[in-house]
Amino acid sequence: MTDDIYVGESKSYAGCLLTLLAVVAVAGGIAYFVWLRPHFKGERTAVEPKATAVKTVKSTAPAPTLTTATGKDIGLAALSEVRALKQADKLQEAREKAYQVLDKSANPVARTEAESVLSEVNVELVLSQRAMPEKTDYTVQPGDSLAALARKYGTTVDVIQKSNRLTGQTIRAGDRLRIFSGKFSIQVSKTRNDLVLLLNDRFFKRYRVGTGQYGKTPTGSFFIKDKIPSPPWWRPDGKLIPFGDTNNVLGTRWMALSSTDNVPVRGYGIHGTWEPDTIGKQASAGCIRLLNAEVEQLFSLVPEGTTVTITE
Repeated sequence: MTDDIYVGESKSYAGCLLTLLAVVAVAGGIAYFVWLRPHFKGERTAVEPKATAVKTVKSTAPAPTLTTATGKDIGLAALSEVRALKQADKLQEAREKAYQVLDKSANPVARTEAESVLSEVNVELVLSQRAMPEKTDYTVQPGDSLAALARKYGTTVDVIQKSNRLTGQTIRAGDRLRIFSGKFSIQVSKTRNDLVLLLNDRFFKRYRVGTGQYGKTPTGSFFIKDKIPSPPWWRPDGKLIPFGDTNNVLGTRWMALSSTDNVPVRGYGIHGTWEPDTIGKQASAGCIRLLNAEVEQLFSLVPEGTTVTITE
């Protein structure tokens, strides 16, 4: 009996010891996987999910450039500085600030207003005596003429005259001129019915236009081949309608287009109109039409050879 009791107690003691060892082993395993193993391998623990989430957002959706530290687009706020600079007649500074808004802000209202300011400021800078990066100071040499200088610098006689307050064609050796030397190009959208004038591939001004009914305006790459003020109009039947006649649809200016891809395009161009209600619509026979005052401005700015890209 004594031996039986003793043996039973030994078995009970051994069972307790095995149970205790098992608990310790399980606890050690849990500690290893939860704490020690991540630290030995340099891994993050489960208490850092926020850091991982932030990293993913930054890599897939970068914040706009013109933002505050919290990522808020400040394009509209920046426009107040643009307006203040323009009001103070600091046009070059206003221009550069407006370009910052246009280039870096994602706010459509801010971008539209920046374009509006640039449209005014750019024209003022080009057609005045004001300095700008796209102008060159030049001393007239013997034999120079306005037409020759316009060809040399890729501009128009009108721009040289207006930006130097010249009332005629006469220039003399030794005269100092400030000559615009930037390069214009034109992009026309048939869908938006607008014409964007670019200067050195940057936005210069946007004009509303009318385009051809039923998509008649051709698309592709063109250049301005000829420029005619006070243009007569040759009707499709061959009849000449002189400038000033109420049946002449060309308005006050005509710029003939020629294809750069050697595609036969005859009779298409950019011109004015006596029908302002057709602007912003597809209402012409295929040409691109502007308000007379705006086509006259465009006519003054762009020389023959200016590239024109027309898209749907």
